[in-house]
Amino acid sequence: MKKYKVGIIGATGMVGQRFSTLLENHPWFEVKALAASKRSAGKTYKEAVGQRWAMTTPMPKSMENMIIMDASEVEQVAALVDFVFCAVDMKKDEIKALEEAYAKAECPVMSNNSANRFTPDVPMIIPEINADHAQIIPAQRKRLGTKKGFVAVKSNCSLQSYVPAVHPLMDLGVTKVLACTYQAISGAGKTFKSWPEMVDNIIPYIGGEEEKSEQEPLKIWGHIEDDKVVTTSSPSITSQCIRVPISDGHTAAVFVTFEKEATMDEIISRWENYKGRAQELNLPSAPKQFIHYFTDPNRPQINSERNLENGMAISVGRLREDTQYTIKFVCMSHNTLRGAAGGAVLMAELLCAEGYLD
Repeated sequence: MKKYKVGIIGATGMVGQRFSTLLENHPWFEVKALAASKRSAGKTYKEAVGQRWAMTTPMPKSMENMIIMDASEVEQVAALVDFVFCAVDMKKDEIKALEEAYAKAECPVMSNNSANRFTPDVPMIIPEINADHAQIIPAQRKRLGTKKGFVAVKSNCSLQSYVPAVHPLMDLGVTKVLACTYQAISGAGKTFKSWPEMVDNIIPYIGGEEEKSEQEPLKIWGHIEDDKVVTTSSPSITSQCIRVPISDGHTAAVFVTFEKEATMDEIISRWENYKGRAQELNLPSAPKQFIHYFTDPNRPQINSERNLENGMAISVGRLREDTQYTIKFVCMSHNTLRGAAGGAVLMAELLCAEGYLD
């Protein structure tokens, strides 16, 4: 397979840093451009990040001395790469305009941002769940007037813990989902050093997160019709999102109602044997087993499970019957790997394998 030249837009932020570590030795992708805001432009990556390096692994040696480009100089960045990963910290309308500018410069965008998630012809892809939504890309290119350029987004990190666990049960007639998520501080781009108020603390509110958790799955489970992705109306989803003093890893307590009957053993078997397009294609970042079920009632735990299969697997436990819903369980995923940068890298691998990036 040929090596694709890639860029990271928003390289200095936490998700951008995560992109750089994931792409350091990637078998298909080679980083040729790093871009950020005007204030970082012209500095080396090492100078621009300075003391703000938030990863547990060191900055990739091959990128330390790369000169940061100005992300707003779209043509210059696009000329160096086959496509870009985007994780910028800007206002939504500015992000939308920037991503569309890259797409119009014939540079596909793999976005970690929320700005384009509800653009009707932009696919929001979890490769194991709705890989077929890539089929909307030709319609988007038609609207943008591009041959190669397009925008694809990954979903919010909070729902990547519970949507994969609900998905293999959908044919049982899932009607209602209640999900309470307990979210790590890295989801806010913070560490305990930069956010000391979070030590020994819980904040019962994360702005905009509950709306995303309730609405985005309906697009993921939607279908393509008349050049747009039509969101589904069912199941009805309600959520509460709480910030907890954890560095990485989002946990969810989930309650699900469905119409057909299934034993607990059948449900566990569905989880453990579920394979999506990412596993069929054996993509480099795909977990061999997407969903892992733990019988020990004390698991899954953040410390022991968040890095399962390089942080790309979903962990589930405590499945039992419920008095008001059909079942309840607990699940967990790594929010900056599966939930953010890793999910975008996997999406890019899928689109490469399916021919959308050639």
